[in-house]
Amino acid sequence: MAALSHMAAMIIAIDGPAASGKGTLGKRLAHHYGYRHLDTGVIYRAVAKALLDEGFDLTDEARAVAVARELDPEKFGHPELKSQRIGDAASVVSAIPSVREALVNFQRQFAADPPGAVLDGRDIGTVICPNADVKIFVVADPLVRARRRTLEALSRGEAADEALVLADILKRDERDKNRAAAPLKAAADAHNAGTTPFAGDDETPSSESQAGMPSERSVSLVSAGTTPRSFWRARVSSRTLSQPWSNWPLNFAIHSLGA
Repeated sequence: MAALSHMAAMIIAIDGPAASGKGTLGKRLAHHYGYRHLDTGVIYRAVAKALLDEGFDLTDEARAVAVARELDPEKFGHPELKSQRIGDAASVVSAIPSVREALVNFQRQFAADPPGAVLDGRDIGTVICPNADVKIFVVADPLVRARRRTLEALSRGEAADEALVLADILKRDERDKNRAAAPLKAAADAHNAGTTPFAGDDETPSSESQAGMPSERSVSLVSAGTTPRSFWRARVSSRTLSQPWSNWPLNFAIHSLGA
């Protein structure tokens, strides 16, 4: 683990609660830099789906660990993994310490492979990649997150009650923050980033910004010729990145520390 920070691969760790926008940010940063992206929540969803498909109880620790050790990445794109049913089941499975332990090496190996990787989840900056080059902790108002998750479900043709979705998000937050293994929390050296749009933002909101999602411009933070590592090793005037994503380029006071 100590060698992670000395590897050639650039590692960007993004953590945050459910539906905070970390996945969207992760995908766009990965696309912007040409890195690989791993939504680590998918691997827990894959374990949960396998348990349900095989008729096992979600709390069957032995079987859950066995499934975690036999994961097939080719199945990570299965559309059912995005469903609310699997998401709820994954929240239960991910709270099992031995399951999390079984999946640590999978995530670390993904992060270590060149040229770089963006991982988003709950414990990337604190447990999986504690020496990541960049750590971002994404937060958003629970009401905005519930609205976002409801819209996602409706877009897939699923029934969704926003009040019930909100209740589920709050329950999941409580479980994630208080579990014994790898609880959800910001790393001490993480930059806190809020995705909830501010009232009075003078830009015309897109469908994504209306739902509190980071805009495409939020990842266009590097001037021509600047390498990802040298950019992210720059310092900003404030460690709390609380402005709308689209305003990041305007609100950062970047002082390069060199590559």
